[in-house]
Amino acid sequence: MDAYSYIANAHGDYIDQLYQAYKQNPESVDFGWRKFFEGFDFSQQYPAEGQPVSNGKAATAQPASRPAVGSAGVATQEQPQDFGVLSTVASTNNAGAIEPLDTHATDKETAVRNLIHAYRSRGHLRARTNPVRERKDRKARLEIADFGLSEADLDTKFHNGDLLGLGKEASLREIVAALDKIYTGTIGFEYMYIRDPQVLDWFRDKVEKDSLSFNPGPEYKKRILSKLNEAVVFENFLHTKFLGQKRFSLEGGETTIPALDAIIERSSELGVREVMIGMAHRGRLNVLANIMGKTYEQIFSEFEGTAVPDLTMGDGDVKYHMGYSSEVETSAGQKVNLKLAPNPSHLEAVNPVVEGFVRAKIEHQYGDDYHQILPILIHGDAALAGQGIGYEVTQMSQLEGYKTGGTIHFVINNQVGFTTDFEDARSSIYSTDLAKIIDAPVLHVNGDDPEAVVFAVRLATEYRQQFHADIFIDMVCYRRHGHNESDEPKFTQPTLYNLISKHKNPREVYNEILVQRGDVDAELANQMDREFREMLQARLDMVKQKPLPYKYQALENEWRSLRRATPEDFDQSPETGVSAEVLDKVGKALTTLPQGFRPLKQIEKLLEERRKMFFETRMLNWAAGELLAYGSLLQENHIVRVSGQDCQRGTFSHRHAVLHDAETSAPYNSLNYMEGEHENLRIYNSLLSEYGVLGFEFGYAMANPTALVVWEAQFGDFANGAQTMIDQFIVSSESKWQRMNGMVMLLPHGYEGQGPEHSNARPERFLQLSAENNIVVANITTPANFFHLLRRQLTWSFRKPCVVMSPKSLLRHPLCVSPAEEFTSGSFREVLGDVYAEAKKVKRVLLCSGKVYYDLLEEQQKSQRTDMAIVRLEQLHPFPQKQLNAELAKYPKAKVFWVQEEPENMGYWNYMLRFLRRELEDVIARKPSASPATGYNKVHVKEQKEIVARAFETATPAIENVKATVEQADKKVTD
Repeated sequence: MDAYSYIANAHGDYIDQLYQAYKQNPESVDFGWRKFFEGFDFSQQYPAEGQPVSNGKAATAQPASRPAVGSAGVATQEQPQDFGVLSTVASTNNAGAIEPLDTHATDKETAVRNLIHAYRSRGHLRARTNPVRERKDRKARLEIADFGLSEADLDTKFHNGDLLGLGKEASLREIVAALDKIYTGTIGFEYMYIRDPQVLDWFRDKVEKDSLSFNPGPEYKKRILSKLNEAVVFENFLHTKFLGQKRFSLEGGETTIPALDAIIERSSELGVREVMIGMAHRGRLNVLANIMGKTYEQIFSEFEGTAVPDLTMGDGDVKYHMGYSSEVETSAGQKVNLKLAPNPSHLEAVNPVVEGFVRAKIEHQYGDDYHQILPILIHGDAALAGQGIGYEVTQMSQLEGYKTGGTIHFVINNQVGFTTDFEDARSSIYSTDLAKIIDAPVLHVNGDDPEAVVFAVRLATEYRQQFHADIFIDMVCYRRHGHNESDEPKFTQPTLYNLISKHKNPREVYNEILVQRGDVDAELANQMDREFREMLQARLDMVKQKPLPYKYQALENEWRSLRRATPEDFDQSPETGVSAEVLDKVGKALTTLPQGFRPLKQIEKLLEERRKMFFETRMLNWAAGELLAYGSLLQENHIVRVSGQDCQRGTFSHRHAVLHDAETSAPYNSLNYMEGEHENLRIYNSLLSEYGVLGFEFGYAMANPTALVVWEAQFGDFANGAQTMIDQFIVSSESKWQRMNGMVMLLPHGYEGQGPEHSNARPERFLQLSAENNIVVANITTPANFFHLLRRQLTWSFRKPCVVMSPKSLLRHPLCVSPAEEFTSGSFREVLGDVYAEAKKVKRVLLCSGKVYYDLLEEQQKSQRTDMAIVRLEQLHPFPQKQLNAELAKYPKAKVFWVQEEPENMGYWNYMLRFLRRELEDVIARKPSASPATGYNKVHVKEQKEIVARAFETATPAIENVKATVEQADKKVTD
């Protein structure tokens, strides 16, 4: 019957309506249904081996083993087992005689099957998952009357009971009781939308068999109660000791602690060696104490302000944002490394960071084995429903460049977001409804039933390890206090909080249940209660706890081998050149195709240009310099990971790191075929996301300091879609959490007439965020300097995030090339001086950064202005004061002007005034503007020429032939 489950999945009443319409007019129904009903009518007329019904009874069936008789009455050969189209279990080939049909009984069987399907699909709507109030009526339609059944049918036996493992003689009463027990208890299972039959069958079996048989032994029940004790003790301790202080209590959701404990226990049995947790502030301190093993003394000193954090490189953060690492031992003696990611108050922002961190560990430490590391994301219900980053991360979960083997999502659903009731916080029924986009099952569970919660999380853990896919647990609980402990929740939820104020905590509820069931005798319960109170008193008396021992992992030791940067580190960049042999190996790989590979004509031309660059002219353009940096690091066995929208080819079709066969589309990643031992280039075209993908790459770089991690925006203008990640993590993580990070952001930037959304990466925002040498901000003008900057990221004995205003038209500018010797020696140059002007003649210095240099250079050489020097700031932060002073010292009598393409209120001008207020004469820029750039190409061309004219103190040139000028500007962009 499973082969025809599509019939049972439809609503019985609807099929009946279609059938009545078909009987009146067969043409009135869809062709497929018409054929189905024709077959149905045929089965009613010929129920037994083609013999018609006579007087309501089928003729006696002949033995199935007799020879088949053809239409001419001639005996034919017996059918083989695999005869015909159907050879599966659903086939009717060689079937025995069909029993006479009892149409009424058949209809009832169909109704029972529809009832079972309805419970599987909608039973969660009636599940008793809310511990403090009745659930809203979601119109589940699970009454037997909804399926044409009545109380008179309750003791009738139905074959479909076999679907639930009740056998073919189960009564409707037994079937309904089983369905109620499975689907409307304290767990609501949502899974029938899963489209993979194997996964669906596996999960359904777990739900309908394991959930009924789950009964943890006495020792495990004591463990659950013990973890609840710990959770409640901790909250009571803080509430007593620090009355009124913000701690974002877990009270009402204490079952989170036995849930996490159960995940760690079960996952360790299934091969997990490391668990990475990302969560917001609600319950974070409780998790630190009772899951991570952070001592009360450490937490107490942070509350008291007596902790002495390392503030040498920053200002620190509040106690409920800090990260932590520990190593715990499970009850079976397995060691599990636990990590809690540091996070900001921006809810859900930590999610992609955790996923990136886990991906880095999978690739570097666990040999691409998803089994050994498990990401857990703990959500709030309002945040999961409301924050768009949840959707981005969910969409990443099965993508080749971002999958981490499945994530367990645990929702602490306290039914309110700050002061907003859930009915105002989402349009969907559940906060977890985004799970459906990836067919992830959801288990809604009552937080006052710890055993149900433990079953749910154990099932989730098994599912993740079995299918390496995401799964959601929605633990419905409550928040005993307001958003924080000084907040009054009755202002906005008076009715709910009247109920909560009278409601016992999960520990008390579970304790009473155990005693009532006789699972734990009253004396043992009393003993555990006494131990609970003694534990609380010991904590209040500050009895010392012994911190857990910790063994550093390989990547952690890599971090420990690094040091903090000092201001002197930025006076001179380290040597980052490579040997000629390395250059030749990379060049050979970039110009060689495998046998049988059929490139496009344009790619053939590209490869020929590359060959000439590497082996004839020895002058490399931007893409060649970048790929040489990656190839050289790969040869040093560093991981190089690049991701972003269209980054394999490059937005401007310049990189072509991955080539595709013109006929098969098969990819060929050239740098993965260099001679000798080397790492592989991991370069991924990302989903159309900035926030989520940038967070993922930050997390990857946070885990692995030996990897070069690069995120490229399609256009730099789009990076502001990831502003939360930039502000809360990239520029501030070292200051807040003492966590260095070496990731690189490539943000295409430059004024080339492409309009307000394709011109400006907002460098002023990054420069405003620059202080204490926290990040590198650069706008580079030569391929060699870009090459050295990338290699410097891993050559430094510390790590800094690096933001590059990367080029667009310069990718093909004939002057934007570098000779091979600049790659085989030297280092990154923060300042590039003028090689055309005559120092003694110079009266005016044009200080600039980025593409505008080439516009100024063109005018300088065309006008032969040896009395004007152009000096480039390749690195803006950390500000290269010494290097710049040395360059400006060549022109002691000259006036210094800052020149930029950007409007005066954008770009670099305000930042430059922080360092050169006295030295700078003025700024030459576009007028202050609310929008980054004009949308009219003619206006752009005019503005660009005016900047150059003002810089060289010449009259604004008359544009006699506007069309020719615009065409020339367009050609520069597209070439």
